[in-house]
Amino acid sequence: MVHYIIQVAAFQMAFLLIYDLFLKKETFFNWNRLYLLVTAVLSLIIPFIKIGVFKDVMPKEYVLQLPAVVIGNVENTNQVSSTLDTVTGQSQSIWTLENLLYAGMVFMALLFAFKLFKVVRLLWNNPKTKFGDLHIVNVLRSNAAFSFFRYVFLGEQLKEDEKNTILAHEKVHVEENHTFDLLFFEVLRILFWFNPFVYMYQNRITVLHEFIADQHAIKQHGKTQYYQNLLSQVFATQNISFINPFFKQSLIKKRIVMLQKSKSKQINLLKYALLLPIVVGMLVYTSCDKEKEADALDLEQYTYTSKHSNSETKKAREKYEAFLMANNGKYVGWTQGDGTGGIIYSVHSMDEKVPDNLTKSSFYSKNGLSYKVYFDPTILPPPPPPPPAPEELLEMQQKTASEKDYVEIEEGQPVPFAIVENVPIFPGCEGLTSNEERKKCISENITKVVSQNFNKDLATDLGLTGVIRTNVMFKINTEGNIEGIQSRSSHPAMAEEAIRVVKMFPKMIPGEQRGKKVTVQYVLPIIFQVVD
Repeated sequence: MVHYIIQVAAFQMAFLLIYDLFLKKETFFNWNRLYLLVTAVLSLIIPFIKIGVFKDVMPKEYVLQLPAVVIGNVENTNQVSSTLDTVTGQSQSIWTLENLLYAGMVFMALLFAFKLFKVVRLLWNNPKTKFGDLHIVNVLRSNAAFSFFRYVFLGEQLKEDEKNTILAHEKVHVEENHTFDLLFFEVLRILFWFNPFVYMYQNRITVLHEFIADQHAIKQHGKTQYYQNLLSQVFATQNISFINPFFKQSLIKKRIVMLQKSKSKQINLLKYALLLPIVVGMLVYTSCDKEKEADALDLEQYTYTSKHSNSETKKAREKYEAFLMANNGKYVGWTQGDGTGGIIYSVHSMDEKVPDNLTKSSFYSKNGLSYKVYFDPTILPPPPPPPPAPEELLEMQQKTASEKDYVEIEEGQPVPFAIVENVPIFPGCEGLTSNEERKKCISENITKVVSQNFNKDLATDLGLTGVIRTNVMFKINTEGNIEGIQSRSSHPAMAEEAIRVVKMFPKMIPGEQRGKKVTVQYVLPIIFQVVD
């Protein structure tokens, strides 16, 4: 949700920048009105649009699970289970943010209702007459002048010649349905009350409405008389954002300047073509955006039903677990009965509502990585598999990653598939010809760099005890450089230290798949034992 809000605000900022720099001073008022309305709508829907042609241009990535780097004598691995469980705190923050957003929407909706009530009260308490298709409301003891839908409100204190000029102006607002434009932005103000660009949009459309009405009204009245009516006084008007007031002090100067402006040349219409590359760029961004790709991922491919253990079930289980481990924090597993004695294992987004009969837990793979699941305690026993024993962790450090530890990211997302054909080559490993030897070499060298450079006194200085587990994810891109470093740990300082060490890795020869250079993403667990 937050990601969508940021995208909408960024797109609106870009559209408004184009408008202010290139279109605002042109006399193509109806074109400008169309531009503001269309771009406001586009900013809302483009984040949901994903075009496969753009997405396929992006290079594929591959994920490799490295053996854990164990620093110190790991004696108590049971403490590891607590270091990665940060979901509760994140959910609480998101819950608070959502409540704030909804509270703001409720407040803005009430404010809109109050302003609407003021207009209805004026309509109800003042005499009305019909003038063609218009309904004239004679506002008692007032010199107000504004329109709302097909109602034109005119203060009884206005002079007759002023009323004629105002009526010609307000009639344009009515015929052009300007009230609908303003109400559209009122709705956006309720939904996106925190977004300043929505208010800027409404301000600009209001100014355009006045330009359009002035342009038509001046054809029926001379410019001199029209200017005199504008400059004679600033009439009292209702401070309501979805009406079209005739006199508004902040707009009078702009309206007079625009009335005297020469008509724009037709060649300047080409400026609207600037919208095309801007929209294409936004579509490329949303199509290749990681989060949007995750939303479009087919999660059914990871669902399987288990009744009897066999080789097919084992492969489905490995595929299911590998995806959840690679996307821990974004996706969770659900374990439910199918009604015939079987158990259904399925993958779902963290945002999806969990059935009431499921209980939250964490499961651990044999390499120590965890993933979140919700299971039915009446069908599946609740105790999860324990974290790996110390000797298993030490043994993993000496072995290369097995085939099932490799994951290919198709279309930008981690999906269990196959090993990378040619892994990146660490400096000094160039003479090795076997892919298995290269994997072992890069694993050993990464372990050496981490072991030699990790600040072993940091945990003691921070007052930490026991086993501290830090997971680091990084990429070796198609140029062989380290990028996209992310880290999770029970203490932020440990995560920062892990990032510092990974940044020390040298430039490598990039990995290849089917003869093409690809980005390889690594997950590196660092197990640290604080020794008294």
